[in-house]
Amino acid sequence: MGTVEPQVASGQAVKTVSSGEIVADAQSQKVTDGFHLVIDALKLNGIDTIFGLPGIPITDFTRMAQAAGLRVISFRHEQNAGYAASIAGFLTQKPGICLTVSAPGFLNGLTALANATTNCFPMILISGSSEREIVDLQQGDYEEMDQLAVAKPLAKAAFRVLHAEDIGVGIARAIRAAVSGRPGGVYLDLPAKLFAQTMDAEAGKKSLIKVVDPAPKQIPGADAVKRAVDLLKGAKKPLIVLGKGAAYAQVDADIRALIERTGIPYLPMSMAKGLLPDTHEQCASAARSYVLPEADVVMLIGARLNWLLSHGKGKTWGGKDPKDWGGQKFIQIDISPQEMDSNVRIDAPLVGDIGSCVAALLAAINENAGSGWAKPPAEWLNAVAERKNKNIAKMAETLAKNPTPMNFHSALAVVRDIVKANPDAILVNEGANALDFTRSVVDMYKPRKRLDVGTWGIMGIGMGFSVAAAVACREQVIAIEGDSAFGFSGMEVETLCRYDLPVCVVVFNNNGVYRGTDVNPTGGPDVAPTVFVKGARYDKLIEAFGGVGANATTPAELRRAMEEAIRSRKPTLVNAVIDETAGTESGRITNLNPSAKKK
Repeated sequence: MGTVEPQVASGQAVKTVSSGEIVADAQSQKVTDGFHLVIDALKLNGIDTIFGLPGIPITDFTRMAQAAGLRVISFRHEQNAGYAASIAGFLTQKPGICLTVSAPGFLNGLTALANATTNCFPMILISGSSEREIVDLQQGDYEEMDQLAVAKPLAKAAFRVLHAEDIGVGIARAIRAAVSGRPGGVYLDLPAKLFAQTMDAEAGKKSLIKVVDPAPKQIPGADAVKRAVDLLKGAKKPLIVLGKGAAYAQVDADIRALIERTGIPYLPMSMAKGLLPDTHEQCASAARSYVLPEADVVMLIGARLNWLLSHGKGKTWGGKDPKDWGGQKFIQIDISPQEMDSNVRIDAPLVGDIGSCVAALLAAINENAGSGWAKPPAEWLNAVAERKNKNIAKMAETLAKNPTPMNFHSALAVVRDIVKANPDAILVNEGANALDFTRSVVDMYKPRKRLDVGTWGIMGIGMGFSVAAAVACREQVIAIEGDSAFGFSGMEVETLCRYDLPVCVVVFNNNGVYRGTDVNPTGGPDVAPTVFVKGARYDKLIEAFGGVGANATTPAELRRAMEEAIRSRKPTLVNAVIDETAGTESGRITNLNPSAKKK
């Protein structure tokens, strides 16, 4: 428990007991303050890292946290610190902590908090704030804002602590809210006056809470398990879809056992890639457009029928129009009962945590083994394999080409090989075309090794995710970035260098948003809105901070630069020059980008 100088009556003698600790002779009373109570509460709950940006009123807090043994990773922008905290939560199952200053700093972190809530990443945004009595009367305090009210609609939960003796409760509530049930983003408001409040050190210690079982198991009902198993048993064309929730659950062995025991083809969503190797014989990724409309029973494990799965209807699923259901029967495993029937009918809802649900399914299937658990019909498995092998062969032909200048495929053929040779490396990926092509080209071999833009499809996560992955997992990180996406967080390469993190950033540079070929229709001096400076050298940016820069115009140059980055584990940025005509407007979601009929 950190202790500080007590408030001593005038004329009362004091003596120094140890550095930073003062005891009044008359009372021999040790005291603590809000700074130390927050730090001690975090440490008590196993939190060892804070991502943030110092400033009023939390500058001293960052110094004290570091002095107390917490790792404080300081960023250049709060939004990137927030993204780091959110993905650290996904990787560790502990809430990632983002610390910001008040008002503008809080707002910068709020985007990441909302993204964490949408993606079910456990995260706590802790922000200093202005004084309540001035904010409530709107008297114009420094960085005045009612931050709690602003955060509430965008967070899973939001709390404010006004008194030092309530800090333990506030942090305990924030931790439990972030990780229990469906994880999400939590806001914790700490007004400036709170930090300097003092109280008896022993009373302060007793006020702290070590959260017990913050994410308790939620066991599915036996009838729900039987309903799901019966539906699977009767399926002629079953399919399993794995979402990032399945990756977050960290029950990899049971998920693999379920898939292999049933023999059902599976389709991993992007951040679920690697739960089983993408090269697994049951992986149906290369036959995605075939298995979705053809399947008769689909089991969703930690995946939601949102826009990424066309809401479970429309042509993707064999429907005649965007609102038409395809006729599949769905089994859905989700911890939130409200998720069921969100877009189409869920015939067998299985409500509970993924680990408990998968274990219950395995037990029920094993009980059925005596009567014979039949694998899916050979006709279905053969049809999936045929389309999968055909598409893999077509992709191999495309990757074998070596155009000049490079395109996405020829560059990603190198990345594919590098990841295969380094399966423990964590791949961070964002962009439009850079994201789409990487998802389909680069195979993953281990769980939680692919981190990308997730449910919101948000740009700017690249450097924050990379920092957090390197810090939380201590593994090599490879960040594949579109040049547009990189611009959102590019200044954080200084952060990579400052903490000497083993991150290799590859910027696919085609001179613009989507591509660099658009022109100003007026013929005026301004370039088109989607066009960047031609021939930009992003590699020079990291060199300014002592990192390693490389300019690659051929696959061979790209391979050499990436292999050297992994060998040296030095912060590296490779400017990969891509044909500026390569790329499609809005990538693979062009249909979501409205365009005027009149050109």
